[in-house]
Amino acid sequence: MKYITLNAENKNTVLKELQNRSPEVFEEQERTVRRILEEVRARGDEAVLDYTEQFDGIRMNASDLPVSDSEIEEAYRNVAPELIEVIRKALVNIRAFHEKQKRNSWITTSEDGTMLGVRYLPVERAGVYVPGGKAAYPSSVLMNIVPAKVAGVQEIIMTTPCGKDGSVNPAVLVAAKEAGADRVFKAGGAQAVAALAYGTETIPRVDKIVGPGNIYVALAKKAVFGSVSIDSVAGPSEILVLADETANPRFVAADLLSQAEHDEMASAVLITTSEKVAEQTQEEIRGFLQTLSRKDIISRSLEQFGYILLAGSMEDAIEAANAFAPEHLEIQTADPLGVMTRIRHAGAIFLGSYSSEPLGDYFAGPNHVLPTSGTARFFSPLSVDDFMKKSSIIQYSEEALRRVHRDIEQFAMCEQLTAHANSIAVRFEQ
Repeated sequence: MKYITLNAENKNTVLKELQNRSPEVFEEQERTVRRILEEVRARGDEAVLDYTEQFDGIRMNASDLPVSDSEIEEAYRNVAPELIEVIRKALVNIRAFHEKQKRNSWITTSEDGTMLGVRYLPVERAGVYVPGGKAAYPSSVLMNIVPAKVAGVQEIIMTTPCGKDGSVNPAVLVAAKEAGADRVFKAGGAQAVAALAYGTETIPRVDKIVGPGNIYVALAKKAVFGSVSIDSVAGPSEILVLADETANPRFVAADLLSQAEHDEMASAVLITTSEKVAEQTQEEIRGFLQTLSRKDIISRSLEQFGYILLAGSMEDAIEAANAFAPEHLEIQTADPLGVMTRIRHAGAIFLGSYSSEPLGDYFAGPNHVLPTSGTARFFSPLSVDDFMKKSSIIQYSEEALRRVHRDIEQFAMCEQLTAHANSIAVRFEQ
């Protein structure tokens, strides 16, 4: 990790370097994604199968794309009962948290005959993308499906890559069944996003696509936005730990590494006011790297995007944290709640030494699909709201419209929209 004494100049340099990992800057991959989207839109299943063979190394028929009931039954036999029990416990927490996000439609009326309101309805069909590749993520299955189920989405379609033998990770299939996916398809990458966005002969078109993935998945979601809704264009994972002299360096090091192991593009940043904590954290990281299974990935991540920033004061540290707007923010200080009140931008905030980031990834209940690459300045975690749409309700009586019709007509004439003005005026012709 790079060790830097924090100042205004190098803060901006580090910030720029981390934000350059965003999907906004990958032009070559974007051209590849556009070609894949066009092919799937034109050729449907045939293109999905061709790209699956090219990228995943397996040739399938269209009939092989849907995951069968027998495959799900087999998955249950291949997953340890203890893990199934943990998945079910996590689901209880995740559902309970998201149930609190539900909104109700509302209407207000006035004595003059006006009625105004908002009607909330879920999207009819949602698509959930679950990544494969370097690791399997049953936790992402739970986090993406549960808010859709709580929202009341009628049908949830899941896509996920299969292995060269045509099988899907059994834990992913168990999680999909437990969370409530209606159908699962063996498709990954940009071709799966295209299938969900445009529909094929086998994979149905959806109204919203959610879920993380690699750079090609992220760019594909960005490209199809408008044809369908998406959750966000997610970048690589990131963690920022804000620590003072009371922090436990061993805990800090372990938490930084928990995100660095995702992939080489992940970032792990410590901002601390304590030189001692900074130095001891570095030492703990070196020790952990000797034993962790993904140490090669972690090492490359830390070499490229790992930073220890020594701040002159907690005010400077908080200012830097707000500038970074991290996906995951841990506050390991003497007064974490007090520090949190000064944080404006973060996807998820973990308070205290015993609220490590994996608690949020797997079990606590809040969603782990979070804004990355500084987008916590304006994006929020995945929630029930992401699967809801709103319709405004407007009703005026004749008496209510009569009182304001000249005002509306004047506004329309100001914009030279005479048909707008006439639509109101015609109702009050003498």
